[in-house]
Amino acid sequence: MTAPPDLLLLHALRCGGHATLPRIAASTGLDEPDVESGLIDLGAAGLVMRAAGPFAGWGLTERGKAVDADRIAAQLDAAGARGAVTAACGRFLDLNPELLDLCTAWQLRTVDGVRTINDHRDPDYDARVLDRFTDLDRRAEVVCAELAAALPRFARYRLHLSDALRRAHRGETEYLADGTASYHAVWAELHEDLLATLGIPR
Repeated sequence: MTAPPDLLLLHALRCGGHATLPRIAASTGLDEPDVESGLIDLGAAGLVMRAAGPFAGWGLTERGKAVDADRIAAQLDAAGARGAVTAACGRFLDLNPELLDLCTAWQLRTVDGVRTINDHRDPDYDARVLDRFTDLDRRAEVVCAELAAALPRFARYRLHLSDALRRAHRGETEYLADGTASYHAVWAELHEDLLATLGIPR
């Protein structure tokens, strides 16, 4: 069951938080002009609001959060996917502590007994951590496939995770654990999506 564009926009803001047009477009896979038009319509309905100033961007209103929760739950049940998503969520949560440990290992390392920021000047160390990320990603791919089979809107996470890991292997170190397009950021958004979809409180 494919989610309509307005629901994709609402849910992207619910899972990713306050965001700019380019980030929402990247998250949803929608064209930026369509995103802007859709957000304007949702704003007129009182479901989203735009903040101005140095932190300009879009976010959900309280009513928008409630509407998204209702519509996502209805979509899940209409697709008969609650059992499949619940099972996949359990497997995702089993992987989550390992992902957090790997992000820490990528950002920090121990040198001469002292914990220090990883400056990425030791290619052997980075290669070892990247190998562990790649191993985790192979297992995460199975979970993502299960989720996409249950609800097609989950398919975008696999694409974003693969892209982030590919960029990290090319030497773009920020794509593992830093920035809104990093592996960690996409993983965190998927985590939030699973909790929101199943109505599980943080």
